[in-house]
Amino acid sequence: MDRRQKKTRTAIFEAFTELLSKKSYSQISVQDILDGADVGRSTFYAHFDTKDDLLDALCRELFDHIINHALDQTHTHGLLPREEKDASLFFHILAHLQENDGNILRLISSDSNGAFLRYFKEGMKEVVSASLPKEAFSQTNIPKDFVLNHISGSFISMVEWWISTGMKQSPKELDEWFCQMTEQFF
Repeated sequence: MDRRQKKTRTAIFEAFTELLSKKSYSQISVQDILDGADVGRSTFYAHFDTKDDLLDALCRELFDHIINHALDQTHTHGLLPREEKDASLFFHILAHLQENDGNILRLISSDSNGAFLRYFKEGMKEVVSASLPKEAFSQTNIPKDFVLNHISGSFISMVEWWISTGMKQSPKELDEWFCQMTEQFF
């Protein structure tokens, strides 16, 4: 994708994100997005087939960035000294959320958050699956897919609670609480 295409795509994402913070997804028209991004209809459709495709692309861009950084753990957000880089994957995700990459907090807490939370949960299942030790299930008969769904859902609920209560806790503090709650598996 060339620089001009990236700039157009960014303008569309920003307009869409702004609209999502003010209206529910179902109330947003393609024309609203066009007006906000200051692009033509053919330009929009050169990038996205539908408004649903735009939503999917936005979710992918926001959450894939967060999930991929959490999985490789190379980005420590300047919050950890070198010797503590082995912080949990959950810490890395919470730190990204605290940084509010791409106004993700506004999207998660908006009236249109259903699609974002579903996408986030799927990404979290991937993170949890990748981080569970192989022996986590040797002492239990609980199905792995149940555990992945439960831990991911619990993490998402914690994030929603954190946002709704003003994010008073640090990512490190939340990470410690969450890890205590799930220590049976980790």
